[in-house]
Amino acid sequence: MNLDKILAISGKPGLYVLKMQTRTGFVAESLTDGKKITVNLKSNVSLLSEISIYTYEGEKPLTEVMQRIATKENKGQAMSHKEDNTALAGYFKEILHEYDEERVYPSDIKKVLNWYNTLQSKGLVTDEAPAAASTSEEIVAEEPAKKAPAKKAKAKKEE
Repeated sequence: MNLDKILAISGKPGLYVLKMQTRTGFVAESLTDGKKITVNLKSNVSLLSEISIYTYEGEKPLTEVMQRIATKENKGQAMSHKEDNTALAGYFKEILHEYDEERVYPSDIKKVLNWYNTLQSKGLVTDEAPAAASTSEEIVAEEPAKKAPAKKAKAKKEE
């Protein structure tokens, strides 16, 4: 499952796919309705590939947690994120028995299940392993565009 271009944008419902970088931010397309939006670089944006879940031994990448859900559900839909907190915690315990119950809140479990079900409904739950190099490229793509001209200016002064 490749989550390298999948974004969660604070204040915006659902998930988005990173389409391209612009001078002032980037363009993302909603997975729910297909509408494209421009996102400012100051917006709080999370790449799903960079998110981890707390466990007693450390942290587990979200990609691995979603793979476990896909395996359990045979790549089908997971439990609805609208179930009660006790049922959600029990389900999540089956998926990731070592998750830290004090640091992983029911709201976090709801997000993970909602995100998984969204990705599954769009056919993005696959056996494809993420490419390690593309994650760093995506982070670079989100850096402000004004850094590049500053380097050119320094090079001119040295000449």
